[in-house]
Amino acid sequence: MNQFRIVAVETSSRVGSVALAQGDRVLGERQFATQTQHARELLPTLDELCREHGWQPDRIDVCCVSIGPGSFTGLRVAVTFARHLALARGIRIVAVPTLSVIAENATAVSSPPSPLAVVLDAKRGQVFAGAFEYEGDRYHETIGPCLVEPHDFLSQFGDRVSVMGEGVDYHEDAIRRAGAQLLDRGLWTPRASGVVTVARRMIEEGCFTPPRSLVPFYLRRPEAEEIWEKRFGSK
Repeated sequence: MNQFRIVAVETSSRVGSVALAQGDRVLGERQFATQTQHARELLPTLDELCREHGWQPDRIDVCCVSIGPGSFTGLRVAVTFARHLALARGIRIVAVPTLSVIAENATAVSSPPSPLAVVLDAKRGQVFAGAFEYEGDRYHETIGPCLVEPHDFLSQFGDRVSVMGEGVDYHEDAIRRAGAQLLDRGLWTPRASGVVTVARRMIEEGCFTPPRSLVPFYLRRPEAEEIWEKRFGSK
């Protein structure tokens, strides 16, 4: 594989992380504090990691960013960072689907489960969900990110499906009623190293996003926008 120098950013969940990779090797990964700290902790954490490996900004070729769905605030932080970095340094961007990043964690299981569903809480009794099949040493998306009720979504698989993701904590009763199997909690959190893994395949396929076209993938508008529209109407 091309020996691109890669910076990966994951801020979609309650725990953020960054990673450096070159070619097929992840050189280092760092986590940082909870969701409310993403904006404050991202740059210092990345700077520390770059210094540790002797990287300068002009040595970076690609910025891979977990694009959502997920935390509205966290996704905005990552997108803003990636756009500024790309525009300032001419770096290319890969926008990586967050549900695919989480699914990648399940490859650590001795027999990776298939089918696999990833669920994130979307409030109002709903989840952001996607489905994957394991084939050829990797997960392939079979149902793209959607906004659904967890029981209805999982019931289509019968009792064959395994489930992971932070949405489990909010909808466990509905998930269990669907007959789904829960994967270990330690696999639920997306990681920047997983962003690298998914991004490598996208790089090989030439799936780059122009900086000015990069936007978070929300699936639903931020709650603040919906409240504003209810109070003041749309224009």
